[in-house]
Amino acid sequence: MFTKTDAQIQHADVLNAPVDISKDFYNYENTFYFADHLTDFDPKSGKGTLEYKRYQYQSRQAFNNMLMKPDTVPANEFPATEYESAPHLPFQIQFVSDRTIRIKMTSGPQFHPQEESLMLVNGKAPNNPDAWTYKKIEGGYQYSNENGKVVIIENPWHVKIYDGKGKLLTSTLHNTDVTNTYTPVLPFSYVRRNSDYSRSMAAVFSLQPDEKIFGCGESFIQFNKRGEKVVLYTDDANGVQNETMYKPIPFYMSSRGYGVFMHHSTPITVDFGKYFSGANEMMIGDDEADLFIFLGEPKDILDEYTDLTGKSVMPPLWSFGFWMSRITYFSEKEGREVAKELRKNKIPSDVIHFDTGWFDVDWRNNYEFASERFNNPKKMLSDLKDEGFEVCLWQLPYFTPKNTLFNEIVDNGLAVKDRKGNIPYEDAVLDFSNPKTVEWYQEKLKHLFDLGVSVFKVDFGEAAPANGIYHSGRTGFYEHNLYPLRYNKAVAEITKKEKGYTLIWARSTWAGSQRYPLHWGGDAATTNTAMSATLRGGLSLGLSGFSFWSHDVGGFVTKSPEDLYRRWTPFGMLSSHVRSHGEPPTEPWLYNKDFLDAFRKADNMRYELMPYIYAQAKESSEKGLPMMRALFVEFPNDPGAWLVDNEYLFGASMLVAPLFENETSRAVYLPEGTWIDYQTKKVYQSGWHTIEAGEIPIVVLVKNGTVIPHIKLAQSTKNMDWTQLKLNVYATAETTTAKGKVYLPAGEKLHTVTVEKTGNTFEVESNSLQGKTSFKVEWTK
Repeated sequence: MFTKTDAQIQHADVLNAPVDISKDFYNYENTFYFADHLTDFDPKSGKGTLEYKRYQYQSRQAFNNMLMKPDTVPANEFPATEYESAPHLPFQIQFVSDRTIRIKMTSGPQFHPQEESLMLVNGKAPNNPDAWTYKKIEGGYQYSNENGKVVIIENPWHVKIYDGKGKLLTSTLHNTDVTNTYTPVLPFSYVRRNSDYSRSMAAVFSLQPDEKIFGCGESFIQFNKRGEKVVLYTDDANGVQNETMYKPIPFYMSSRGYGVFMHHSTPITVDFGKYFSGANEMMIGDDEADLFIFLGEPKDILDEYTDLTGKSVMPPLWSFGFWMSRITYFSEKEGREVAKELRKNKIPSDVIHFDTGWFDVDWRNNYEFASERFNNPKKMLSDLKDEGFEVCLWQLPYFTPKNTLFNEIVDNGLAVKDRKGNIPYEDAVLDFSNPKTVEWYQEKLKHLFDLGVSVFKVDFGEAAPANGIYHSGRTGFYEHNLYPLRYNKAVAEITKKEKGYTLIWARSTWAGSQRYPLHWGGDAATTNTAMSATLRGGLSLGLSGFSFWSHDVGGFVTKSPEDLYRRWTPFGMLSSHVRSHGEPPTEPWLYNKDFLDAFRKADNMRYELMPYIYAQAKESSEKGLPMMRALFVEFPNDPGAWLVDNEYLFGASMLVAPLFENETSRAVYLPEGTWIDYQTKKVYQSGWHTIEAGEIPIVVLVKNGTVIPHIKLAQSTKNMDWTQLKLNVYATAETTTAKGKVYLPAGEKLHTVTVEKTGNTFEVESNSLQGKTSFKVEWTK
């Protein structure tokens, strides 16, 4: 029986298989150039030159074990007078802000440098050298301020990063740093492939004992990436329980107090100490290395990173309501019936989503309602809006050969091409690097906006041809990962132009996509393990700069088991956005009455919490924080908070622990302080507890001294009365002051509300929203 080896599987040619660039750095037929020493450096401009030494790996047998070690080699080019054997190449350090450092390197001449980057706000990074103080030190150069210190050593070359207290956070690795091990460790270097003489950079930094790594996008497997190898390449992950990602992001943060953004769109593979526990190997497909390093606690790092790449825009209020969907509603009749049942069964809801079946042929996206099944789409959309429902429509950027738009797209050069000028796939894939494609595409969406559509599902986008030739002049090696960002941007911008708000419902991303909310978690299985993996993915995406994120409540693939759907529902209701979607039935009234009642209670909880959700969303949007946040974001000094991946903070003040198994209680870790159960009102101190869920099957606790604003229940956010809010005070008997935040739909600014204890009650200290809303205070005890 023949069995493929791992290496054979890894190198199998499968369409759109993720590109693991690391194999080029482990191919000993290639030539390696190790960064060695500075030959010159101007501390004022931050520019200098690095000499690289040439290496190849040599075999050595020792006691029946074959070892591979790098060794210096002479040049192999002819004529020898024409090529550098030890290249001298540019090195530059820039200072973006008082917490952000930029390191730029190249492995060869750049004849067509990009002037602007789609990943950066306004296309370019700021330059703020005055935020750092320079001084010459023995053997090198130092830049410092109250937040940290950067030390550049000339020989052997190092860039060392320190925090404001002088603790070494990380350092570039030089070949001399790893001579005290028998393991051949790749230092900071670049590889030149013997196959085609192309080059890729390896930015290698040190890892310290007990250091933990988080982020890299919507990663479903391990929350802490230390000891993992992560491939950053957008992929249709076909679920939420494998190592590939719909939403890879070339950004991570360390528990030591720094974050790194790899400013590239090529395939990237990062080995966070998997091969060698002390080395963080960022293997970048690009022939340059452009790294931004951020200093501070998690909130500082996220704020800096999203200042650079963009913060999530605040979505409209109705988007925070419940979205009802399945795959798929096929007709106007079905859509109207769903709206009727939602109101009849008193399931608060704001959005009805028509998935793949609103066209003449299911999945054949041509931007036209099927005339036989939708008698009057414009009237249907208007009627639903009057009933408090916005409508979302599914679409995708791939066009099958039978699609009525296929010839138009190909004939007008709107699709990605192959090397011959044909198309690489049987489908035509829209080339969003072409302004004419974007214009054509946005006109199709505008027609539907004119009918009354409110938002589009921006599905797929992970399969841009890797071997394609794009209008930008670049191949898929550079454009594949950028494709989701271009796609998200195209839909978000026409939505903003036509509707006045920025909102999409997208699956794929790259760095910068957080500017165009919102995104959902993809095609989860209908299992407990998929539910828990969904949370890990959401937490990781939140630590990658995304404020808003959702998931398919109950899972997507096959009918959701009732007990799973019952437990998943409150998890969804306590996410930034919430949608039931998947194989039918997803509608709660199609299960039994007990389930319908349980679903309604969880949904009612969300709608009554809308003032809290809306205010936390506004603050998250302003500060680059995730609505669903890892415990350590709020409690960076609590060592236990860095270890938990099965619970989260919903905003700043509510701790949520979903039930991932069919049980009524679970172990919950509480960070420092006192916590009050949202449902049972029981009081807990920090540490581990086994906590019984309340009537709604989820554990939710509120931080002591918190005001949680509530609103009177309505069946749609459109019908909510914001002129009177109830302030629920979660405070122990010893607590005298509590605070919360309020943000009204009319806009203005985020307001802090403070209540003071007077006798046996709490009263509002002062109402800065006087005349716009009034408060009724209730001490929850």
